[in-house]
Amino acid sequence: MRLKELRKKKGMTQLRLAMELNMSQNTVSRYETGEREADYKTLIKFADYFNVSIDYLLERTNDPTFHKK
Repeated sequence: MRLKELRKKKGMTQLRLAMELNMSQNTVSRYETGEREADYKTLIKFADYFNVSIDYLLERTNDPTFHKK
């Protein structure tokens, strides 16, 4: 998952991101290291926060934009 990359690109700490999204810093750390997998509601929360597609977040594409069908 590109969570760490997106967070660092915004110049944010894990703690700040956690506070913004109402979760613990430990939880953010576990998502970033792959120790924990995000459920679909959390994936949507991350994608919306960083304004990227879930496919981009999950490294299924290198295009961060949304594609409407």
